Amino acid sequence: MHDSHQFDPVLLREYDIRGIVGESLQLSDALALGRAFGSKIIGAGGLTVCVGYDGRLSSPDIELALVEGLKSTGLEVRRIGLGPTPMLYYSVFELNADGGVMITGSHNPPNYNGFKMMLGKQACFGAAIQELGRIAANGAFEKGAGSVASADIFDRYVARLLQDFEGAALNVAWDPGNGAAGDVIKALVAKLPGRHVVINGAIDGNFPAHHPDPTVEENLAQLKEVVAKEKLDLGLAFDGDGDRIGAVDAKGRVVWGDQLLAILAKDVLRELPGSPIIADVKASQMLFDEIEKMGGKPVMWKTGHSLIKTKMLEEKAPLAGEMSGHIFFKHKFYGFDDAIYAAVRLLNAISKNGGSLADLRDALPAMVNTPELRFDCPEDRKALVVSEVKARLKKQGADVNEIDGVRVNTADGWWLLRASNTQAVLVARCEGLDEAALGRLKTALVNELKASGIKLPAGL
Repeated sequence: MHDSHQFDPVLLREYDIRGIVGESLQLSDALALGRAFGSKIIGAGGLTVCVGYDGRLSSPDIELALVEGLKSTGLEVRRIGLGPTPMLYYSVFELNADGGVMITGSHNPPNYNGFKMMLGKQACFGAAIQELGRIAANGAFEKGAGSVASADIFDRYVARLLQDFEGAALNVAWDPGNGAAGDVIKALVAKLPGRHVVINGAIDGNFPAHHPDPTVEENLAQLKEVVAKEKLDLGLAFDGDGDRIGAVDAKGRVVWGDQLLAILAKDVLRELPGSPIIADVKASQMLFDEIEKMGGKPVMWKTGHSLIKTKMLEEKAPLAGEMSGHIFFKHKFYGFDDAIYAAVRLLNAISKNGGSLADLRDALPAMVNTPELRFDCPEDRKALVVSEVKARLKKQGADVNEIDGVRVNTADGWWLLRASNTQAVLVARCEGLDEAALGRLKTALVNELKASGIKLPAGL
């Protein structure tokens, strides 16, 4: 049993495997994951697996160890090299592989890294990730003479992104944030009409300009400046591995994930009237109302890219999105979250609907809401807090949606509290009809957090 390997429990998370390099994540973990995941693919009758990696400093070494582990199980490994996560997803479809592994720390700090996985053409998450831990712990690895080859997918991927572009010439700033999407974006904009300014395009795992997370407004400051200075129509930002998008309009305002989804949904529903469109529990009521108004079927679902992808298959939805900027197109595409493809479709939607993102944003009903609020909460306590709050609300006879945490509806609007699947935090959001209503919703949230002994951050 000398082959058995114990992963640090913090590595195996709901949607992926992620940890701090040299602490919870070692090269031996990458090797063991290759052996465990490879065994799972072989066990399911698979033969080939694609592997890609992001721009983090630790990624090349982790890739080598992972490839060695996969090969040892008898798999044919296709190395697609450095690029964004969606390029790896694309390669699994394009090369018709039986699975894929992307080495990425996503938008975590530079000292993190990890793995996002596909089993067949679907996300590998939840119980399947825990099972990899058990395969490794048992040392029950398949053994075989595998092979390794490079697959040059970059040009095909860029061509596929361009294939669905139907927009006019727009003037756009692009900020990949020194993340893994940099090279793809530079190749893409070279072939788009209009004027394109790419900032922080060099892939650099130190992330010298700013943290690569476009959902945090301070990370968009540089993008706003460029849009204003160069008098551009809009700015687009991407997270570290290119599967989440952020946007700012010509007036320097952030256009959030749910607003982008409302704009994109209009386009899809024009072609596929009556379709279900999925969004997560953090999304504005405005979005669900807009989808209905446009003749679609709004579906509210749990937060998490793997969970949304699975729900899309079930509902046969052509489009889905999350507040966090994951946008999934099944319409004309593959149903995975690709922020660069979403950018292309956004340029189409802006062109078709008058040419101004600012106007499209202004046309959406205004809601008064908080951004995502995060409260530190120990890993072993976060689910309990949500349960306590749920129990108290039930006693009060509140109107509660329990799809993911609690989303409480009142005459004023709604507030949400859920446990993050990726960090030791509770996530909350409030949205009211006006400032006074928002104040009352915040008070209700604060009272529940206090009752469960959660320390509130300054400003709430």
